[in-house]
Amino acid sequence: MAKKVVIVGSGPAGLTAAIYTARADLQPLVIEGFTKGGQAGGQLMTTTEVENFPGFPEGIDGPELIMNMKKQAERFGAEFIMEDIDKVDFSSKPYTLSNSNRTITAHSVIISTGASARILDLPSVKKFWGKGVSACATCDGALPMFRNQVIAVIGGGDSAIEEASFLTRFASKVLLIHRRQEFRASKAMQKRAFDNPKIELVLDSVLDEVYGSQFMEGIKVKNVKTDEISDYACKGLFMAIGHVPNTDFIKDAIDLNEKGYIKVKHPSTATNIEGVFGCGDVIDPHYRQAITAAGTGCAAALDAERWLQANDLG
Repeated sequence: MAKKVVIVGSGPAGLTAAIYTARADLQPLVIEGFTKGGQAGGQLMTTTEVENFPGFPEGIDGPELIMNMKKQAERFGAEFIMEDIDKVDFSSKPYTLSNSNRTITAHSVIISTGASARILDLPSVKKFWGKGVSACATCDGALPMFRNQVIAVIGGGDSAIEEASFLTRFASKVLLIHRRQEFRASKAMQKRAFDNPKIELVLDSVLDEVYGSQFMEGIKVKNVKTDEISDYACKGLFMAIGHVPNTDFIKDAIDLNEKGYIKVKHPSTATNIEGVFGCGDVIDPHYRQAITAAGTGCAAALDAERWLQANDLG
């Protein structure tokens, strides 16, 4: 028997959609273990402290916030499966979602598989992830551990300069590390960095190592022209080298933009496939915040509920 709604992804967007659809008595099934490129629970599962999610004046650990949202959805009857989806078929109704273990049919589908930050593939980066190393300055940059400290940012585009500029509000100095001499960022963004006395440019350079004990304490950077290794004492390192939406499993089934994000019909969350909706970071390359993801998860749930009712499926 086809499910009324299946939600693929279990970050803030998917869990909010689960809460709303469960409260609407739609018995949602959440495929939460999206591990191919993403992570069950989303990027908050690797965030040690969340200070900017409303309702938690003292902050809350990312995994705890996700677990609380999951419990809230379960309270209203949402069902969870810790598996991946390998393939979808939106060519006929009800729609099918499948992996090597099972095939699920659904009248409506909410896709909330998020986006994964591009991360340098170094053992020391993985070791200190969430312990000084992050991919979201606006999420983590204001944490007490980074205030009045030297912080490093890696990247050469607009987002790297935006993050470096943002971090100067809290850091004593920001090292902006780029593997080339020229930035990809716009001239206006470059001028912002060059004119900021708190930003120090480290050009023609790549990260060689992150070091520390319990938390990171510094980085080693290699000059790509001379192979010289430089050591910088710093308490934080932010990756600003882009994100990749987790859409490989639907790339031939739904309209995506040139960067792989799901296209939706703003202000709704509807896709080009009737009864299929997108929410969270998988539709949003701009904000990438837990609260904005949760907001679009709410919208997708309401859109799905209304669509099911209009088609006598709710």
